[in-house]
Amino acid sequence: MNEKTNNVKAQTERLNAFERMTKNAVWPTYLGCIWAVMYAVFVRFYQAAGGTIGIPGQFEDPKAVYMGSYFAGVLIMTCGFILIALVKPWGRVVPAWVPLIGGTNIHPLILLIPTLTCTAYLIAHGISGIITKILLLADVITIHFTGWISLDVQSLALWSLLFYEPWFVIMGILSGLTASHYAQASGISLFAFRRSMVIYLISVFLLTVFCVFYIIFKLS
Repeated sequence: MNEKTNNVKAQTERLNAFERMTKNAVWPTYLGCIWAVMYAVFVRFYQAAGGTIGIPGQFEDPKAVYMGSYFAGVLIMTCGFILIALVKPWGRVVPAWVPLIGGTNIHPLILLIPTLTCTAYLIAHGISGIITKILLLADVITIHFTGWISLDVQSLALWSLLFYEPWFVIMGILSGLTASHYAQASGISLFAFRRSMVIYLISVFLLTVFCVFYIIFKLS
């Protein structure tokens, strides 16, 4: 018993602060779910119903935009609830009541790949949006927004900078913390976890850089 306890203690001591936090903390999951549901309901569903707060202009095709907002809200809400699966036992083992495959272990990558893909998109979208909106407001670049009959560009940029893009960044961080918890809880080795973390962070950085340059050179 003492030897087993010492081994667990030694393994815990090798973890850095981030790894210890994400291994034990599940609050990012529940906060991320709430964050997603609130955005889906109070932003996307609100705009789908014709709400105009945060929309400083008139669309060319309002019905198409409203329908797009509705589907985006459903998708965002669904993703928020999917995060819960990453901290529940049924996120690692198929429930016994499921025919044929009940009790089967779920390979971690089945949930990690889509979660990390969404995380990369959220963070890259938010950071690149913040950078380009700052450049836009500073008159360093111009961005041509399509699909509008009339538009207050400065107001839209401020809404994006102060509200929309920060939501993407925060949601991406919460999703990433949840994925980190799930990876460690699934028994992935510490070496593989750290190596994958470095590769992933580099990939997110490169994706963000690509998004910034795409916005500047393709949409300007």
